[in-house]
Amino acid sequence: MSVEPSPDMAATLNGLHRSRLSWATAMGITFVRATPDEVVAEIEIGPQHLQPFGIVHGGVHAGAIETLASVGATLVAAPRGQAVVGLENHTTFVRAARSGRMRIVATPVTRGRTTQVWEATVRDAQERILATGRVRLLCVEATSQLAGGSVELPALDG
Repeated sequence: MSVEPSPDMAATLNGLHRSRLSWATAMGITFVRATPDEVVAEIEIGPQHLQPFGIVHGGVHAGAIETLASVGATLVAAPRGQAVVGLENHTTFVRAARSGRMRIVATPVTRGRTTQVWEATVRDAQERILATGRVRLLCVEATSQLAGGSVELPALDG
């Protein structure tokens, strides 16, 4: 019995984020690959990413890591009728960058029914590590209330 590979949702995600005013859109995140096994995205560094000393703001690294972990976890949880929310984000800054392209790769550590843990690495065009991170996410049922409203499952069916 063969298992069909999960479809790559990168194009769908790029369209979804462009159709909404989202943090990923504001940061210029472009998804390269998005499956339940790996999420890859790129960011072309611009002035909006820099802190006053002219280097990429740590929040950009932490936010990109959480975004990719959340996307991957969503691809696992959505077919079960669940959404995901971040519980913990531990980001370590390794090397500063001022310009160029960053590539972020996130992979699962564990994909449970209640929680998931994803790890990610941010690299520059020379493959040097800029930041690493680990995100723990809570899987919640679609009927759950969150921040005064119901959870909205993303339309990921292409």
